[in-house]
Amino acid sequence: MSAFRQFSAILLLSIVYIFPCKAGTPPPTPITMLDAPQGGKISYGTVAGATTQAAAMSKILIGMQNTCGEKPHLGKVFQFKGTKTVAVFFTVTDHSKGNKMVAGLVMSAASGPRQVEAALLSNDASRFGKTVNPMLQQLLSVWQPGGQSAASGSSAGEQSASAGNTHSASSARLHMATASDKSASIGIANGWRLDPSSASSTMALRGPNGELAVYNAMKPAVDPYNPQQVQAVRYGIYKGSGTMLYPYHPDLGKAYPELLQAWRRANNLPPAKLQVDKIEPLKGAGTCVLVTGHIDADGQGMKKLIDDICQTPPAQWGAYTITRNFNIMTDTQSEREQNTVMAMFMSVKVNQQVMNQQMQQKMARKQHSDQQWRAWGQQQSDLIRAQGEAAQRNFADRQAANDAQHAGYWAQQNNNAAQHAQWNAGQDAQARNNQGFSNYLLDQKVVQDNNMYGNGTVGHGTLWNSTADALIKADPNRFEYVDKPNFWQGTDYHQ
Repeated sequence: MSAFRQFSAILLLSIVYIFPCKAGTPPPTPITMLDAPQGGKISYGTVAGATTQAAAMSKILIGMQNTCGEKPHLGKVFQFKGTKTVAVFFTVTDHSKGNKMVAGLVMSAASGPRQVEAALLSNDASRFGKTVNPMLQQLLSVWQPGGQSAASGSSAGEQSASAGNTHSASSARLHMATASDKSASIGIANGWRLDPSSASSTMALRGPNGELAVYNAMKPAVDPYNPQQVQAVRYGIYKGSGTMLYPYHPDLGKAYPELLQAWRRANNLPPAKLQVDKIEPLKGAGTCVLVTGHIDADGQGMKKLIDDICQTPPAQWGAYTITRNFNIMTDTQSEREQNTVMAMFMSVKVNQQVMNQQMQQKMARKQHSDQQWRAWGQQQSDLIRAQGEAAQRNFADRQAANDAQHAGYWAQQNNNAAQHAQWNAGQDAQARNNQGFSNYLLDQKVVQDNNMYGNGTVGHGTLWNSTADALIKADPNRFEYVDKPNFWQGTDYHQ
């Protein structure tokens, strides 16, 4: 903290006084960026959405945290003597630039009722102590919150001419642009432009040499394996909706490479070659990480990627939201333009009334979609039930037809059997008659032996009449004549 006290002492000796705000509300000061001749960066202007000095400083420091990948280490907040301007020194490790140590000063001053302006001075930590005073003098020669003039006779005032020349040569004044749906506005540096697709507070910015920076890109996501989403995904409910299909992963850092490809799929883009150099959690920012690496997003080669990405906790039905603030540019462009991107992002002002209207419209569309989904589900259920009932009826009809066919078949078989039996009976009777007539012509008779082997075995035989008569007369209990109906088939006659 000794460095902070040293900087404070220097400031108290040389700072010009910023007088209290005048009555009325002056127009907002656009965000302007300056390159300090001694090194370092200066930016100043009205902080969109901030109504207090503390809120303005907090918004700037949160922006630093999101850009650098860690929370800045702060000194003690102090107030400039004789003014209402407050300030705080900070140091931070910029992980997006190879862990470079940065030191700086954040200042804020009220410029009107519920309107606050702020300034940010930053440089390499090793040089900040030597450059802070010249940067302050340069800043205060051009920055007068609420249209105030700086006091004359100070060290800053003496250098106002040279500072003014520097401003005209290297300033990056932002001009405001508004999304087509009026949902948000953003300050844009010279050479940059707002992509026409920007809407719903998502602001896509394109630089003069192919640089891309996107603020607040949001995408709904659904876990396709959630039991309540399986059927919806199977039937293509989310196809073409821009919804990302990817299982929620509590470790956003580990999930990032695959999650980024799922994001591209939802935008109908092919997979991109990705090289992740570092993924760091953002302290105090919930489920958020800062990713630095390189990506070939458009087939034009690998470019540096800085991605501040967050996810909301999943709902019971597997839905969650992904939000990203990211930029893609060459390494050289990234080194030159990161401060510009941060200043543009910090200038965003969201039209909450429009966002509320859009949210209501989205909710209405979702309810309508849910009703359509439920109606479609009921229709499918009714269709499946009707198909099942028709299949059962068809099966029953086929079964009845088969039963009738089988009954007819067996009736025919029984009829055939009866006819065959009748035919056989007729053939057998005919054979008996034929055999009896043949025996008559041959003077033969069929005789039955009731005790062939002395053990009661019965046998048949065809004998001459004289022999048959003799056997019966000799032993009528053993031998007897056989009438035609009692002939044995195969023994006494053949069919």
